[in-house]
Amino acid sequence: MTTTRSITRGVALILLLTLLTLPSRPAAAADGEMRWGLHVTLAAKWLDPAETEAFSTPFMVLYGIHDALVKPMPAGLTTPSLAESWQESKDHLTYTFTLRKNARFHNGDPVTAEDVKFSFERYKGASATLLKEKVKEVQVLDPAHVRFVLKEPWPDFMTFYGTTASGAGWIVPKKYLEKVGDDGFKAAPIGAGPYRVVSFKPGVELVME
Repeated sequence: MTTTRSITRGVALILLLTLLTLPSRPAAAADGEMRWGLHVTLAAKWLDPAETEAFSTPFMVLYGIHDALVKPMPAGLTTPSLAESWQESKDHLTYTFTLRKNARFHNGDPVTAEDVKFSFERYKGASATLLKEKVKEVQVLDPAHVRFVLKEPWPDFMTFYGTTASGAGWIVPKKYLEKVGDDGFKAAPIGAGPYRVVSFKPGVELVME
């Protein structure tokens, strides 16, 4: 994947987010609903970051249900989200993320470094082969700190992990997913994003609140 393509996806997604947030109101009360029509089929795999494909459409769903350590936002292409900060080592071999305090999934479980490691290891979408060729290991330092260790310096790590070039940086709840399995997760996904899934009819309708 070229840098140009990655940047194009990031820009397109930022524009999409801008359009979706134009009618935003104070968070005091939700006094209605928004209906969002697509000219594509709502695929069940779009609800699982592990299967993110090499185009931007699935991120319209991911941005609603799930959250990432860092992600493209109007403030920048790698804006901290579930991670409050991250640091690259001087030798460019490690990237250490500090998770945001009180970050939780929709079921109330805290977002931990174990979830981050689990989400990366189960990732099999676009760029999975490249990422796993470059990353030596993911270390859980403590519940709030996780470190990615590279085999060699790779300037594009944050481009592929922290933008819409892949879905590897989007975090799912390890305990819940191990309990329900991949198919169960697609049927009733739990994320850490701004909306939770109320119901899902594959190919027809996705209701969130």
